[in-house]
Amino acid sequence: MKVDYVDTTFRDGSQSLWAAGMRTGMMEVIAEDIDQAGFKVVEVPVMPLNFKKMIRDLKEDPWEMVKMLAEKMPNTTKSFMGEPAIFPFEIVGAPEAVVKLFYERITATGVLNRVQIMANIFGNVNQLYPWYLPFLRSLDLEIALALSYTISPRHTDEYYAQKTKELAEMKPDVIYLKDQGGLLTVDRIRTLIPIILENANGIPVELHSHCTTGLADLVYMEALKLGVRTLHTAIPPLADGSSQPSVLNTLKNAKYLGYDSNLDIERIQHASDRLMSMAIQDNMPIGAPLPYDYSQYVYQIPGGVISNLKHQLKDLGLENRLEEVLEETVRVREDLGYPVMITPYSQFVVSQSAINVATGERYKVIIDEIIQFAQGIFSEDSGYTWMDQNLKDKILSLPRAKQLSRVSDENIPLHKIKEQFGGPDLSDEEFLLRYIMKGNQEIEAMRKAGPRKKYFSGTSPLLQVLDHLNKQPEISHVQIQSKTGSLVLANI
Repeated sequence: MKVDYVDTTFRDGSQSLWAAGMRTGMMEVIAEDIDQAGFKVVEVPVMPLNFKKMIRDLKEDPWEMVKMLAEKMPNTTKSFMGEPAIFPFEIVGAPEAVVKLFYERITATGVLNRVQIMANIFGNVNQLYPWYLPFLRSLDLEIALALSYTISPRHTDEYYAQKTKELAEMKPDVIYLKDQGGLLTVDRIRTLIPIILENANGIPVELHSHCTTGLADLVYMEALKLGVRTLHTAIPPLADGSSQPSVLNTLKNAKYLGYDSNLDIERIQHASDRLMSMAIQDNMPIGAPLPYDYSQYVYQIPGGVISNLKHQLKDLGLENRLEEVLEETVRVREDLGYPVMITPYSQFVVSQSAINVATGERYKVIIDEIIQFAQGIFSEDSGYTWMDQNLKDKILSLPRAKQLSRVSDENIPLHKIKEQFGGPDLSDEEFLLRYIMKGNQEIEAMRKAGPRKKYFSGTSPLLQVLDHLNKQPEISHVQIQSKTGSLVLANI
């Protein structure tokens, strides 16, 4: 029996372990190997959030990364996490015209063939955004709808049966169970997968989990026994830890259960070795298995959110109150009707909890996002209909609640939006960069930083390496060592 694999190394692996810090040059070194390794799908980091990270922190032009991946990976279906509200920090979503332009430009490069949508986070996509799925289909994109897993009194077997039916009615190409917190256990997967398969109406079902609690490898093997035939994995060193299970380890375990694949293990190992070398070179974290951690089931906070919380509390001089904040997140989540702890809800819950602890009075100060949550801007699936009624009444009576508008029906023409960022002469690519960064300042800083960093693999020709070194003014001598002797080149 064959098992297919979705590779998450470039996107979720990097996001989980390197804070989305994988550089274009790193991807470039291994892109061809991954393209030819036989993966069913490869996740690529080409969302606006990735653009923002690359421009602001890595000082690299994301369009270079987009075009490089499209050129070097022509054979593989490439996917990203998409939503109608695809642009970062725009709670009600960008204007429809901007969203469509972004998709059109990305798709035209050849870097996108599939869109993965967290369908039970923001409610029924067809009802909220009736234009969205037909638009994606008009671009000939595959549609994968995610059913995000969580634990709460309202996320019962009946809930997942009903949501799977709703997803199937949207006629996606794929439904996948997304365990973003790594909360699935072997016992729970045994009850959940049969429910999803039964209600998927024949649509293929995939599984995506994280190794946060140390159980994902076991869960994957049990899922295979239950009928799942596509697993989401990553390539070491961007596997394990808070990332996905290692594809190499998963392949080995699946083989002993009688499952085969079409993957080229030699190419994957080659990519892994190259990636490990680059990780060591840049002092990046190396993914490793984690011990079982029951606290994940109590707080359900993604690892990246906890990391940011610790940093923010330290800036405020409140690092000694981390446990109080974590305990408060449990109460705030219950107050809000048990939203799934995934972006953006996990950030809302954690931020409000930190404020509650810092002020010494619960909900003395309420962030705008919680107010909009109470207004129902995220639909019933967010949990707002389960909110504590007294808290909801308090929030909706605030003067600020009257100031915050809900989703606007206004369909702003694209040329009007372009006027705010430089006018009609801007190229689409430049306009989208400025729209994502809300101006040109950080884009100029990125361009002033100079060419992006290049990486060389062990197979790079010596002359190519020397040519690269020759362009580095701070290097004046190079020593080449072999078993039989050494050679020193001066003033290269």
